[in-house]
Amino acid sequence: MDAALLYFDEESVPATRLASAAGLEARPVGRHRFPDAELCLRLPPGVLPASLILYRSLDRPNDKLVELMLLARHAREQGVERLVLVAPYLAYMRQDAAFQPGELVSQRLVGGFLAELFDAVITVDPHLHRIERLDQAIPLRHAIALPGAPALAEAIADRRRDALLLGPDAESLQWVEQAAGASGLDYGVCRKTRHGDRDVEITLPDLAIVGRRVVLLDDVASSGRTLARAAAKVLAAGALSVDVAVTHALFAGDGLSVVRRAGVGEVWSTDTIVHESNAVAMAPHLARALGQVLGNPAGD
Repeated sequence: MDAALLYFDEESVPATRLASAAGLEARPVGRHRFPDAELCLRLPPGVLPASLILYRSLDRPNDKLVELMLLARHAREQGVERLVLVAPYLAYMRQDAAFQPGELVSQRLVGGFLAELFDAVITVDPHLHRIERLDQAIPLRHAIALPGAPALAEAIADRRRDALLLGPDAESLQWVEQAAGASGLDYGVCRKTRHGDRDVEITLPDLAIVGRRVVLLDDVASSGRTLARAAAKVLAAGALSVDVAVTHALFAGDGLSVVRRAGVGEVWSTDTIVHESNAVAMAPHLARALGQVLGNPAGD
């Protein structure tokens, strides 16, 4: 197959893991920042292949979107016929409507930007609420959203065989249901009332929690405040322990410390974002999707 995968140094572990699973050559991209904050990218020597896969998870996305633009347009100039973006975490999906007059709908704008650059986009658990499919945000034939919850469920079942899965809010129901379906574990969902970006109130579901090992499960941990409030409530209700499992470990600022201080024991995440909590590799799942895009359904 005339294809290769490009990656950046800070994502070398999950990127090379994917390259190995997909049977692709992996090549690093050099990156230099000038004193004026402009970026200079350097590709390894050699001719670019007909199919090029860019691995770039879009946490802390602003510089990375510029990187994608530079790389994609350069690749087209060099004759690359097919460009695929593997962005395990996809940014700007939350702003899917104008909630205040004059607000830009970044989901549609960033989705359109990516569709102009790439022939296919593969991601994991994008934050979609008012649309049903990723191709409604990124208008491409191959706009593929993979679930992370079933893989997390396997890790949870191995570590906490009698766990009670709890979603911290109603939005987490879809991921909790997926995980419960894959593992057979009991589950429920809390109710969240938001008073601000970092001020939330949690109400527990009507379930027996006393003496249970609870695992809070969600798609993304941003500030950690919602998970921390839920953990404190669960422990106050008599849970034996509380752990956290998330697909995307953003944990902005002191987010991880906030969760720890609330009494959380273990924190597990997929490797969609490189983080100390990574416990589940998404490479096998990404490789299968990549194989379908590249015309090799087996992914090998």
